[in-house]
Amino acid sequence: MSNYEVTEIGASDQWREHFGGFVPARSRDGRRVVDHELAMQYIGMTSNALIPGEEAGYWHTHSKAEELYVFLEGFGQIGLDDDVVDVGPGSVIRVGQGVWRTWRARPDSPGELRWLCIRAAGEELPRLPDDATRDLERPMPW
Repeated sequence: MSNYEVTEIGASDQWREHFGGFVPARSRDGRRVVDHELAMQYIGMTSNALIPGEEAGYWHTHSKAEELYVFLEGFGQIGLDDDVVDVGPGSVIRVGQGVWRTWRARPDSPGELRWLCIRAAGEELPRLPDDATRDLERPMPW
């Protein structure tokens, strides 16, 4: 067996059809917890979609994990402690441990706010990866 897995989460315009969450009682439309479907050990990822005017409805913080929000479509805002940051396509926000966060799709967004949330916890990564090996002689498969 190979040490990789493949899944399909669909195009971002299909993400609103997903229903999920970390706990069944708090699952919602527009969320898919991809790391519950794959054997991910050190990182986690959700795909998310909110309709204009929809919000998370809660704040949360992490004591171990940091999160990376990668916004792909739509316009929204993310609350970070006492700050509100506008987000849109191309916005990438790292949120460290102990920072309170919440988010919403702006009511005037022309479409759904769609983003990936990538979570990681554990050892600090080196600035330059020190575990990579290159093979310049191996032929490309295409």
